[in-house]
Amino acid sequence: MTRADTPAAPDLPRLLRIQEVAAETGLTPRAIRYYEELGLLAPAARSEGAYRLYDADDLERLRFIRGLRDDAGFSLAEIGQLLEDEAARVRVRARFRATPDPDERREMLTEAIARVDRQVATLRTKASRLEAMIGEAMARRAHLEGHLRDLRDGRPPEHDPGAGRS
Repeated sequence: MTRADTPAAPDLPRLLRIQEVAAETGLTPRAIRYYEELGLLAPAARSEGAYRLYDADDLERLRFIRGLRDDAGFSLAEIGQLLEDEAARVRVRARFRATPDPDERREMLTEAIARVDRQVATLRTKASRLEAMIGEAMARRAHLEGHLRDLRDGRPPEHDPGAGRS
Protein backbone atom coordinates (compact mmCIF):
# COMPACT_ATOMS: atom_id res chain seq x y z
CA MET A 1 0.00 0.00 0.00
CA THR A 2 1.31 3.50 -0.84
CA ARG A 3 0.89 6.83 0.89
CA ALA A 4 -1.58 7.75 -1.83
CA ASP A 5 -3.73 4.78 -0.81
CA THR A 6 -3.85 5.63 2.88
CA PRO A 7 -5.10 8.67 4.76
CA ALA A 8 -2.33 11.19 5.38
CA ALA A 9 -0.84 11.16 8.82
CA PRO A 10 -1.02 14.56 10.51
CA ASP A 11 2.68 15.22 9.85
CA LEU A 12 2.71 13.87 6.27
CA PRO A 13 1.22 15.70 3.27
CA ARG A 14 -1.39 13.85 1.24
CA LEU A 15 -0.01 12.67 -2.08
CA LEU A 16 -2.24 12.31 -5.12
CA ARG A 17 -1.95 10.13 -8.20
CA ILE A 18 -1.95 11.72 -11.62
CA GLN A 19 -5.67 11.01 -12.26
CA GLU A 20 -6.60 12.80 -9.04
CA VAL A 21 -4.35 15.72 -9.92
CA ALA A 22 -5.91 15.92 -13.38
CA ALA A 23 -9.38 16.07 -11.83
CA GLU A 24 -8.27 18.75 -9.34
CA THR A 25 -6.55 20.98 -11.90
CA GLY A 26 -8.67 20.47 -15.01
CA LEU A 27 -5.62 19.24 -16.93
CA THR A 28 -5.28 15.88 -18.62
CA PRO A 29 -2.83 13.27 -17.35
CA ARG A 30 -1.13 13.54 -20.73
CA ALA A 31 -0.61 17.30 -20.27
CA ILE A 32 0.76 16.75 -16.77
CA ARG A 33 3.23 14.13 -18.05
CA TYR A 34 4.20 16.50 -20.90
CA TYR A 35 4.88 19.33 -18.42
CA GLU A 36 7.08 16.90 -16.52
CA GLU A 37 8.97 16.00 -19.74
CA LEU A 38 9.56 19.72 -20.38
CA GLY A 39 10.89 20.20 -16.87
CA LEU A 40 8.03 22.44 -15.77
CA LEU A 41 7.08 20.00 -13.01
CA ALA A 42 8.64 17.19 -11.03
CA PRO A 43 6.36 14.86 -9.05
CA ALA A 44 6.88 15.03 -5.30
CA ALA A 45 7.41 11.26 -5.14
CA ARG A 46 6.87 7.88 -6.76
CA SER A 47 4.84 5.07 -5.24
CA GLU A 48 6.13 1.55 -4.79
CA GLY A 49 4.45 0.75 -8.13
CA ALA A 50 6.25 3.72 -9.78
CA TYR A 51 3.10 5.85 -9.95
CA ARG A 52 3.73 9.57 -9.99
CA LEU A 53 2.61 11.17 -6.73
CA TYR A 54 1.93 14.88 -6.35
CA ASP A 55 1.59 17.13 -3.32
CA ALA A 56 -0.16 20.46 -2.69
CA ASP A 57 2.82 22.43 -4.04
CA ASP A 58 2.61 20.47 -7.29
CA LEU A 59 -1.11 21.27 -7.56
CA GLU A 60 -0.40 24.96 -7.01
CA ARG A 61 2.36 24.91 -9.65
CA LEU A 62 0.08 23.18 -12.17
CA ARG A 63 -2.70 25.72 -11.55
CA PHE A 64 -0.14 28.51 -12.02
CA ILE A 65 1.08 26.95 -15.29
CA ARG A 66 -2.48 26.50 -16.53
CA GLY A 67 -3.35 30.11 -15.67
CA LEU A 68 -0.31 31.46 -17.49
CA ARG A 69 -1.05 29.26 -20.49
CA ASP A 70 -4.84 29.64 -20.71
CA ASP A 71 -5.60 33.00 -19.13
CA ALA A 72 -2.50 34.98 -20.05
CA GLY A 73 -1.57 33.20 -23.30
CA PHE A 74 2.02 32.41 -22.38
CA SER A 75 3.85 29.75 -24.37
CA LEU A 76 5.26 26.78 -22.49
CA ALA A 77 8.77 28.10 -23.21
CA GLU A 78 7.86 31.45 -21.62
CA ILE A 79 6.31 29.65 -18.66
CA GLY A 80 9.46 27.55 -18.28
CA GLN A 81 11.58 30.69 -18.21
CA LEU A 82 9.33 32.36 -15.62
CA LEU A 83 9.42 29.24 -13.43
CA GLU A 84 13.21 29.01 -13.74
CA ASP A 85 13.53 32.68 -12.82
CA GLU A 86 11.39 32.08 -9.74
CA ALA A 87 13.49 29.05 -8.73
CA ALA A 88 16.66 31.11 -9.24
CA ARG A 89 15.20 33.87 -7.06
CA VAL A 90 14.68 31.39 -4.23
CA ARG A 91 18.22 30.03 -4.63
CA VAL A 92 19.74 33.53 -4.71
CA ARG A 93 17.81 34.53 -1.59
CA ALA A 94 19.24 31.56 0.32
CA ARG A 95 22.78 32.22 -0.94
CA PHE A 96 22.46 35.95 -0.20
CA ARG A 97 21.45 35.25 3.39
CA ALA A 98 24.28 32.72 3.77
CA THR A 99 27.14 34.98 2.75
CA PRO A 100 28.37 38.17 4.39
CA ASP A 101 30.75 38.90 1.45
CA PRO A 102 29.63 42.23 -0.09
CA ASP A 103 31.22 41.45 -3.48
CA GLU A 104 29.38 38.14 -3.71
CA ARG A 105 26.15 39.82 -2.61
CA ARG A 106 26.61 42.54 -5.25
CA GLU A 107 27.10 39.89 -7.95
CA MET A 108 23.98 38.02 -6.83
CA LEU A 109 21.91 41.20 -6.82
CA THR A 110 23.16 42.16 -10.29
CA GLU A 111 22.19 38.74 -11.65
CA ALA A 112 18.80 38.92 -9.91
CA ILE A 113 18.12 42.35 -11.41
CA ALA A 114 18.98 41.01 -14.89
CA ARG A 115 16.45 38.18 -14.40
CA VAL A 116 13.76 40.61 -13.27
CA ASP A 117 14.51 42.84 -16.27
CA ARG A 118 14.02 39.82 -18.56
CA GLN A 119 10.71 39.03 -16.84
CA VAL A 120 9.56 42.61 -17.26
CA ALA A 121 10.51 42.53 -20.96
CA THR A 122 8.55 39.28 -21.44
CA LEU A 123 5.52 40.73 -19.66
CA ARG A 124 5.71 44.00 -21.61
CA THR A 125 5.87 42.10 -24.90
CA LYS A 126 2.81 40.11 -23.87
CA ALA A 127 1.00 43.29 -22.79
CA SER A 128 1.86 44.99 -26.10
CA ARG A 129 0.43 42.05 -28.05
CA LEU A 130 -2.74 42.16 -25.97
CA GLU A 131 -3.06 45.93 -26.46
CA ALA A 132 -2.71 45.46 -30.23
CA MET A 133 -5.42 42.79 -30.17
CA ILE A 134 -7.68 45.08 -28.16
CA GLY A 135 -7.06 47.88 -30.67
CA GLU A 136 -7.97 45.59 -33.57
CA ALA A 137 -11.16 44.47 -31.82
CA MET A 138 -12.11 48.07 -31.08
CA ALA A 139 -11.55 48.99 -34.76
CA ARG A 140 -13.87 46.13 -35.80
CA ARG A 141 -16.45 47.39 -33.32
CA ALA A 142 -16.22 50.94 -34.67
CA HIS A 143 -16.58 49.59 -38.20
CA LEU A 144 -19.75 47.69 -37.23
CA GLU A 145 -21.12 50.75 -35.41
CA GLY A 146 -20.67 52.69 -38.66
CA HIS A 147 -22.86 50.15 -40.45
CA LEU A 148 -25.43 50.43 -37.68
CA ARG A 149 -25.48 54.25 -38.03
CA ASP A 150 -25.91 53.91 -41.78
CA LEU A 151 -28.91 51.64 -41.30
CA ARG A 152 -30.46 53.97 -38.68
CA ASP A 153 -30.02 56.88 -41.10
CA GLY A 154 -31.66 54.90 -43.90
CA ARG A 155 -28.46 54.40 -45.90
CA PRO A 156 -27.54 50.93 -47.14
CA PRO A 157 -24.22 49.63 -45.87
CA GLU A 158 -21.35 50.20 -48.30
CA HIS A 159 -20.45 46.51 -48.10
CA ASP A 160 -21.34 43.36 -46.19
CA PRO A 161 -20.34 43.88 -42.52
CA GLY A 162 -19.63 40.16 -42.25
CA ALA A 163 -17.02 40.32 -45.00
CA GLY A 164 -13.50 41.65 -44.91
CA ARG A 165 -12.18 43.33 -41.81
CA SER A 166 -15.38 43.53 -39.77
